[in-house]
Amino acid sequence: MAIVIDDDACMGCEACVETCPDAFEMNTDGDKATVKDADSDAECVDEAIDACPAEAISKS
Repeated sequence: MAIVIDDDACMGCEACVETCPDAFEMNTDGDKATVKDADSDAECVDEAIDACPAEAISKS
């Protein structure tokens, strides 16, 4: 399953980046999160999904 961030829903809080830096990073503008590794199987991915206050992260 690939990790996906809804760019419209992301509010740039960096919770996912702080929780799972192996899979997420901030974009070049620093205002939205992006997926660094869409196929990451890091244990922290599910924790980052749960930590997102905007519920912008999912697996598809």
